[in-house]
Amino acid sequence: MSQPDPDAIRPQEAQAGRRGPGRPKDGGDLRDSILDHAERAFAGAGYNGARMRDIAARAGVNQALIRYYFGAKQDLFDEVFRRRGTILAQHRQTLLQELLAVDPAPKVEAILQAYLKPQWDMKYSSAGGAAFVQLQARLHAEPEEHALRLRREVYDPQVRRYIDALHAALPQIPRDIISIRMAFLVGTYLFMLNDLGRLGDLTDGHVADLGETLMLDHLVRFLAAGMQAPIA
Repeated sequence: MSQPDPDAIRPQEAQAGRRGPGRPKDGGDLRDSILDHAERAFAGAGYNGARMRDIAARAGVNQALIRYYFGAKQDLFDEVFRRRGTILAQHRQTLLQELLAVDPAPKVEAILQAYLKPQWDMKYSSAGGAAFVQLQARLHAEPEEHALRLRREVYDPQVRRYIDALHAALPQIPRDIISIRMAFLVGTYLFMLNDLGRLGDLTDGHVADLGETLMLDHLVRFLAAGMQAPIA
């Protein structure tokens, strides 16, 4: 016998969530509230672990209303990711444009600083920003084709601009090698940004937390050295 779908809408929920004449007056606030609670749910439990019913309960609405605004669970997840992911990508683009306007031939360290800083700003801006960083790390660990398409859609245009800038700064290194090293960079900074590192273990407890600014400084120096490493 098949098990009931835990995310299915009950008849009374559908009735309660059915749209009346016109959109709810506080639709914008409701949408933001649902997205905020969904973001924390997906960040904490992952896509498969998060339940629409739990998200609805946290947001103080019913499932039918979430489906009215966002559609299915996958659509809600995509909207959660695009909301901050687009802001992050735009921030990266702005910083790169400003950097190139001031210095048409910036150093590698400056390029990487511009690429990484928006992530740090977002994580330390709010609890929601920190939840998104955690959600983003989960998405990067997902092999599903949908997750890959979502990352490509939101991030790839800006990432390619940074690869172009790095290649211009390092013309002796083939662009394909720079692209490979950019993939290494993404994995490294997401690992450290999500506090998954073993600083306390590997320093015998001497260093447990570098802090926002010092962590970014160390990471930029480390990643810049790797980006500029000679080709064997």
